[in-house]
Amino acid sequence: MAGDRHSLIRFPLLASVFVLAACGAAPEPDDAASGEVTGEQNLAAAELLQEELPPSAADAQARLAESPRHGEWVVVRTEAGDSVRAWVVYPERPDPAPVVLVVHEIFGLSHWVRAVADQLAADGFIAIAPDLLTMQDIPTGADGAPDADAARAAIGQLQRADIHRQLLAVAEYGMGLPAATDRYGIVGYCWGGGTSFTHAIESPELDAAVVYYGTSPDAEELGAIQAPVLGLYGGNDARVNATIPPADEAMRALGKSFEYEIYDGAGHGFLRQQDGAEGANLAATREAWPRTVAFFREHLEG
Repeated sequence: MAGDRHSLIRFPLLASVFVLAACGAAPEPDDAASGEVTGEQNLAAAELLQEELPPSAADAQARLAESPRHGEWVVVRTEAGDSVRAWVVYPERPDPAPVVLVVHEIFGLSHWVRAVADQLAADGFIAIAPDLLTMQDIPTGADGAPDADAARAAIGQLQRADIHRQLLAVAEYGMGLPAATDRYGIVGYCWGGGTSFTHAIESPELDAAVVYYGTSPDAEELGAIQAPVLGLYGGNDARVNATIPPADEAMRALGKSFEYEIYDGAGHGFLRQQDGAEGANLAATREAWPRTVAFFREHLEG
């Protein structure tokens, strides 16, 4: 585990619960009546596999509505006098769970990001998706999602120190929950992916970071990293991928742990757009997500 938990300065935090997720039961495939595999059974198996992955953006609201897990809104207040609204989803397990922060894209805390958090909870983690634009008063559409253009503009005005102070405050809140352990990881997408990599620089308490198609920090900063980092990238994403080799070289020279995979044919944002790139995005998702879960289990549960 990165850092000494006993040396942490705990933030005085307050939480308020606003909304609970709807519950429902997921369908199960019928048992095979014989050794032969029918077309219906193949379809059921494919649907079951899809259930073990985060949804695409188009299916996010349906996934949230059908989730059997307990989800709730909380507000985490920080020492600096500001607040972070966050979506918390609990796993169904009998023992305490590690915490994983889910950092949104440049579009703000969308339904899709909350659905990704729900899948992480299905995989056994207390998943917390903080809204890093809480104090920016972003307008929402009819479906309650943040306005993408307004979110993009507001994110450009955020200060790095504030972002990581808020992320650490949310992590401290999560690890202070009765059902949580004292270990936490972080995963982010696009802008959130780069933010996750940078959080490994800013937080020595972090235990694991996963970067989905986010740009790497400057090599000169990487010496501060203590947590292992996993990067997952689409092959058709030259802008982001150009930042991988300098980070890889620097991390190797520093003796830091940086694993990464580039999925041929997949584009930027492949986890959100699983129906894109003529099947390559879905293929990348099917490889990247189990690797994400295994990485967190290795470094947060071990």
